[in-house]
Amino acid sequence: MAFLVSGTLRVAAQVADAQDSLGRKGKYGMQGPRVALTLSSPEVSASTVALLEGVFQTLGFESCWRREASVQDFLEELTGFWEQLVAHGAPLGCVLVALVAPSGQLRQPQKLVRELSGCGALQGCPKVFLLLSSAPGAARKPGAFLTSLGELCRRCPHWSLLQLLTEVFCRTAEESSGVTYCPVLRSSLRGALCLGNTEPCGPEPEPSPSSQYDLSRDRAALLLAVMRDRPGAQHDVDALGDLCQALGFETTLRTDPTAQAFQEELAQFQEQLDTRRSPVSCALVALMAHGGPQGQLLGADGQEVQPEALVQELSRCRALRGCPKIFLLQACRGRHRDAGVGPTSLPWFWRWLRAAPAIPSHADVLQIYADAQGSSFRGPTPGSCDQADILMVYAAAEGCVAYRDEKGSDFIRTLVEVLRAAPGGELLELLTEVNRQVCELDVLGPDCDEYRKTCLEIRSSLRHRLFLQLPSRC
Repeated sequence: MAFLVSGTLRVAAQVADAQDSLGRKGKYGMQGPRVALTLSSPEVSASTVALLEGVFQTLGFESCWRREASVQDFLEELTGFWEQLVAHGAPLGCVLVALVAPSGQLRQPQKLVRELSGCGALQGCPKVFLLLSSAPGAARKPGAFLTSLGELCRRCPHWSLLQLLTEVFCRTAEESSGVTYCPVLRSSLRGALCLGNTEPCGPEPEPSPSSQYDLSRDRAALLLAVMRDRPGAQHDVDALGDLCQALGFETTLRTDPTAQAFQEELAQFQEQLDTRRSPVSCALVALMAHGGPQGQLLGADGQEVQPEALVQELSRCRALRGCPKIFLLQACRGRHRDAGVGPTSLPWFWRWLRAAPAIPSHADVLQIYADAQGSSFRGPTPGSCDQADILMVYAAAEGCVAYRDEKGSDFIRTLVEVLRAAPGGELLELLTEVNRQVCELDVLGPDCDEYRKTCLEIRSSLRHRLFLQLPSRC
């Protein structure tokens, strides 16, 4: 009997240790099997599907399934895939799904993503979605995105996926009519995701100058914050202002802007950057306000403005051509309060074994929007911008509440702490760590007496690694 109890506890401890490994190491453990699915419409070329399957095999996916169906049947196919994963029983290490369809036909990609990411069998497991537009015709060959992805997966299997995608974006961005089109990623990952089966033989090499943005010139920041009826907003403004100053940003603060003033301030900020004498190498814009039910920002007058319209405003800035543009959005994006997935009340022995806490239901998802053949994806990606070199960080997942109390918001407070602790880190990696810490929090809203979960959403079309640390001066 004692032997059985000991064995049971030992197995339970191993499970708890595996679940907790992300929290302790900041990296997904990938202990379980990896499963990949290619779901394509009949118009997609065979060469595109073959290249995708080759990439999956390079990344060590043991099971590579393929389905062909009309776009209208994608949801049904994903439901069947979901049922197969549930029947599998054992925990999975990673799931990768490629959805390939003619340009413009994936009209509601988020509905497809939610169908699979809500699968209980994938709790805590990284879920990667490649949403690829494709030109019809079997003669069309895969373009720069897929070929670069395949090459880098073979050459740099130990890179984190976000680092690898940034390099792919650099290779595949395309100039057209004065605009740089680029693939876009959306991430709620909580740690580094390294899909390769090999580890580097030595320490990671230092990034070369060509692999990172040159931030040696001036930096400018604009903070727009609605303070009215937002307790704790002053703490966010103070903390973010101090951080910007420490990172060398020339900062402008405007409080209680109306919806129209949001747009006017962005337009004025852009004009100032275009007309200033000294060049700018980076811009940061923080938008802090109440949010509407569809993700709108509410000005101090209660009127709405779309945050993506503000992003487009700054993307036209000539002085920032080829420079990183960072947007921080502290606002609700809906009314949903996420209870999370996972254990809420645990027996004593699971608490003793440090069982993993509940996880936000929107966490651990990475989506990549690109074109399978040539130019980058130009379809109607919800809430995204086709311009390169943009980084947007939302304090909440789409449709969810962003939490804040008298001490400020969890997002801004954690962001400042992480960046101050590691100012020399790469920004996408630091933001992933911010998300990991935010996801661990149990939060209470002003009108809710039960604990809830929240996670960030990071959208990036950056083409280089971004380091905000000030260069040392002799």
